[in-house]
Amino acid sequence: MSNETSCVTTDTVQGFRVSKTFGTVMGVSIKSRNFVGNWLGNMRATFGGEQGGFAKMVMATRDEAIGQMLAQAESMGANAVIGMRFDSAEFDSGKGQSMEQVLAYGTAVILEPEH
Repeated sequence: MSNETSCVTTDTVQGFRVSKTFGTVMGVSIKSRNFVGNWLGNMRATFGGEQGGFAKMVMATRDEAIGQMLAQAESMGANAVIGMRFDSAEFDSGKGQSMEQVLAYGTAVILEPEH
């Protein structure tokens, strides 16, 4: 393991053991596209095609949620998050503005090399 907090989707890491469990950690990010991005996305949806701008927004939202989750784990003294998962949703802000939400969560732990 490195000096920064690591994150895995598995409950175990080969060659390491969990020496301490801190509990659940979470990070959430909500983003929206601007008016032009929404308009272009609607045009692409109408005629078909890749939604590159929306994909970039979702990836940025995901990365921010993971960063927040890892920061929370580090503040607890953990060096890893195991069993990490995502939950995501899209919703309308009420003004025709599409919002993307991503929640990243897992279990903050200390991993130590097995002897």
